Amino acid sequence: MWIFSGLFQAAVVTALNLRTIPRRLSSSAVAVIGMAGVVTVLVSVLSIAEGLRTTMANTGSPDTAIVMRAGSDAEMTSIMLRDDLVAVKDAPEIARTAAEGPLASAELFAVVDLIKTSTGTTANAPLRGVEPAAFKIRNFKMLKGRRFEPGRNEVIVGKAAAEEFRSLDVGSQLKLGPNVWMIVGTFDAGGTVPDSELWCDAGVLAPLYRRGNSRQAVYVRLQSPEAFTPFKDRLTTDPRVKLKVMREQEYYAGQSEMLSKTIVLIGSIIGLLMGMGALFVAVITMHSAVASRTREIATLRALGFRGGPVVISILVESMMLALVGGALGAIVSYVGFNGYQAATMNWQNMSSVAFAFRVTPRLLAFGIGWSLVLGLLSGLLPAIRAMRMPVVTALREL
Repeated sequence: MWIFSGLFQAAVVTALNLRTIPRRLSSSAVAVIGMAGVVTVLVSVLSIAEGLRTTMANTGSPDTAIVMRAGSDAEMTSIMLRDDLVAVKDAPEIARTAAEGPLASAELFAVVDLIKTSTGTTANAPLRGVEPAAFKIRNFKMLKGRRFEPGRNEVIVGKAAAEEFRSLDVGSQLKLGPNVWMIVGTFDAGGTVPDSELWCDAGVLAPLYRRGNSRQAVYVRLQSPEAFTPFKDRLTTDPRVKLKVMREQEYYAGQSEMLSKTIVLIGSIIGLLMGMGALFVAVITMHSAVASRTREIATLRALGFRGGPVVISILVESMMLALVGGALGAIVSYVGFNGYQAATMNWQNMSSVAFAFRVTPRLLAFGIGWSLVLGLLSGLLPAIRAMRMPVVTALREL
């Protein structure tokens, strides 16, 4: 019975508190805005890591694999010689077509300096030399122009790279080293990593970087996702070669792991520091609210209201202000940053990778949850003060 009585008293006092908010609108607004700022910054920073992780993880499919030299962490550090390439392309687990044979593309990866559209400064852009099978292995669609012709100095550009760097329009010329390349097309790789790359014929790129017949990696499409394990076992146990086999999804997910963790750590630190500031403001706000209602609280206590319902009412008020601030911050972060295009350095291959901020429901829930925690903490001390305040002393203060 006393439980229902306590809940009734808490509801009555909470309703009374909420009705007085308009009289304290300015101080309440400061607390709400402060909490909204915390959630906006926290969610926005974490959406960077989420966007980068999604872009990398969505690259590839379960039936595509990448083969590199054993011990290599990235294509930049891998060298595969002719025997390695033959061993990979002869594997029976690789899908084949009558016209093109095994769907395997032995590729080269280089980094070139291009000028960023946004800043006018130079940045590392990924240039990939591919074989014809690459168009059937990746998620690929031409948007403008045509594919490059084998044996010619022609380049096609991913749509994200075309936006990120200057002078990559179809028909433009690109000078790389002593050679001039013609940009003949723009392609869409479905928002994955190749969207940030420039593609050309591997046979033309190799002499430019003095690679001879070597390649850095072979991308393959397998007959099925289940063919991966026998394909991997075949190549890693072959005594003639020393190779490393990974699913393409696994490879790119691993490349984003370190950078994503760093961004999450930075976002968490920023959120914690800003949260401390917002907590300080909210504590002052709730102390001010309790002080302005000393007469009401003392009167309620004199009428028989217990301290517990008073504490609950103050905590509820504090958390409701935090909820409003958190929801406001979530809306601002979603409207302002979800889908925002950006680029960052992929430290594994020292090249730029484009991605879009992703403000997911999970991040929004996390941001609002964090604001509720701050609201609970900020209301705790003022609530305890109100509960411990002797009724006689409170009435004498008025």
